[in-house]
Amino acid sequence: MRLALAQLNPTVGDLAGNTALVRDAAHHAAAQVDLLVAPELVISGYPPKDLLLRSGFVAACDRAVEGLAAAVPPGMGVLVGHPTHWHVPSGRIANAASLLYGGRVVATVHKALLPNYDVFDEERYFRPAETIAPVEFQGWRLGVHICEDAWWGEPNTFYHDEPEHFPNPVLELADRDVRALINLSASPFEINKPDRRRRIMRRHAAMHNLPLVFVNQIGGNDDLVFDGHSFVMDGRGDLVLELAGFRPDLQVIDLARLPRALPEAPRTRESLLLDALTLGLGDYMAKCGFRDCVLGLSGGIDSALACCIAARAAGPEHVHALLMPSRYGSAHSLTDARLLAERLGVDWQVIPIDEVHRAYESLPVVGPELTGQPAGIADQNLQARIRGAIVMTRSNRYGWIALATGNKSELAVGYCTLYGDMCGGFAVLSDLLKRDVYAVSQEINRQAGREIIPQAILDKRPSAELAPHQFDEDALPPYPVLDEILAALIEREESPESLYDRFPRETVQWVVRALDRNEFKRRQMPPGIKLSPRAFGSGRRMPIAARIQYPS
Repeated sequence: MRLALAQLNPTVGDLAGNTALVRDAAHHAAAQVDLLVAPELVISGYPPKDLLLRSGFVAACDRAVEGLAAAVPPGMGVLVGHPTHWHVPSGRIANAASLLYGGRVVATVHKALLPNYDVFDEERYFRPAETIAPVEFQGWRLGVHICEDAWWGEPNTFYHDEPEHFPNPVLELADRDVRALINLSASPFEINKPDRRRRIMRRHAAMHNLPLVFVNQIGGNDDLVFDGHSFVMDGRGDLVLELAGFRPDLQVIDLARLPRALPEAPRTRESLLLDALTLGLGDYMAKCGFRDCVLGLSGGIDSALACCIAARAAGPEHVHALLMPSRYGSAHSLTDARLLAERLGVDWQVIPIDEVHRAYESLPVVGPELTGQPAGIADQNLQARIRGAIVMTRSNRYGWIALATGNKSELAVGYCTLYGDMCGGFAVLSDLLKRDVYAVSQEINRQAGREIIPQAILDKRPSAELAPHQFDEDALPPYPVLDEILAALIEREESPESLYDRFPRETVQWVVRALDRNEFKRRQMPPGIKLSPRAFGSGRRMPIAARIQYPS
């Protein structure tokens, strides 16, 4: 059987556009293949969230699938993912994969395991499959299943702790004498996820001695980015075909004549993060209707990286950088910011804020709040808000999306200003710890083969430059220490007590209190891109109004 893997980038809700993606892929591959496989829920886009509850939406998806079936070239089949009312009790919805052939829908299977952890809420919308059965096509019995159906028994899932309560879809399909396993996925990226998927699928292929086809979507949808990396494995679990990461791709393979195993080329953590950030921002802008973006460029490492990502995602001609020095800013920061903007080829402008700052100081309604403590917290926040207002004014005037440039380390402990550096439409670095900000910045220079981000920016001590001789480590633990503690508390959910043998007790307790105390700030931050197992936002849901007991 000649099979095409269609790695596509759907837009949530765009039924006509998404259907056209599948139809065009089918027509492109028609002369070469018997069957084309598209990703999970590609017709609606993933994740459709509460669009599924909107009256008529799922019925419209069903009509789109029927229309697609009529457009499939004669003699070939298409496996396509979509939400459906077909074969479920009245009013209920299933996450389905349908086989289209001969102008009609000839088979439909439902997803059995519905993830309801991390960013996933599928039990809110879908009814699980009542039966698990193969799909017959051209003499082949195919073990078609959907994304999470292959994750039975994996740690950090419901089916790991209580497997007896859930079916094992891959095992049940393999026991039905299927000739190949086919997984339609919409599996969002997080660091180490591509390796984890290959490990899971390798186990299935080798255990059942069956070729396995994994087709994943790509693209950014809100806070999720999908990396693709679709592949085919043989019955030994060896990789024989891999599609590109972070871009659409269409590849063909003959399941009856699989090629030799490929060497697996590892990607570095930094290069994966850079591609995810670029695709996530680019798709967020494009799918929300923005061509241009604006941001403050301070001469520090965070805004430098955000500006580089924006230039990669939107094109440098669509990036507008505002250099807004204050009385406390250093001359080298302005020089470094200008040099970066010139190297990137982005539009830039210097807008000093000192005149506006002094105007605030002279206002009688402000009075001693500022003049009584120059360069104090109120004054520092005011400077950040002046800059934020200037960025937002440009955003409003020209319809550019404003980018917030704060990183995860700062957002975690509240070292950021509401309505100041936190304002904007998208928080590019919100799931990137400070250590990864540096690593990805160095990756940009490495890939370019030259210095894009000035070495001076990489070398300087981090500073908000909102007060004389100010450095981040005057208020925070050193970033290497802070990041290690945050990774333990957030991503691995370790207890504070477990960290006392690695870090000073008072430092751990300060970070724990700051992390919990600043949930109200994070709830007001713009959306960003999920890169880690535990990103702020939909993947980490913490109370704001709480009295949390801390260890002594």
